[in-house]
Amino acid sequence: MKSQTVHLTLNVPARMDFVNITGEVEKVVKQSKVREGLCLVNAMHITASVFINDDEPGLHEDYKRWLEHLAPFDASPSRYHHNRTGEDNGDAHHKRQIMGREVVVAVTEGKLDFGPWEQIFYGEFDGRRPKRVLIKVIGE
Repeated sequence: MKSQTVHLTLNVPARMDFVNITGEVEKVVKQSKVREGLCLVNAMHITASVFINDDEPGLHEDYKRWLEHLAPFDASPSRYHHNRTGEDNGDAHHKRQIMGREVVVAVTEGKLDFGPWEQIFYGEFDGRRPKRVLIKVIGE
């Protein structure tokens, strides 16, 4: 069995945004020389996410509005008990929980085996500092 592990570092300037990382993941799959297997991609921070969806700007804006409605940013400790620790990112933890930690994509004939329109995104909910994403490819 072969395996390849790479850590991407992203520094998103906005507090909340989505970054298409499909190209970076495809490069790692190619470097791994795995023909048949699995590719795990996960955010290594509790205020960030990795998810699969369409790369359509209107959809991304809808997600941002929906997430902000569900867990609005509020730095005060009155809304989020977590902010009583001196943090201001209670909302970001909730947004990550909704959008998920990781994705697993099949590798078939040396390529990510996507459905139509599927792309891999990094979701940032408490940006403005470097954060890591793990890419791990395993298989034959």
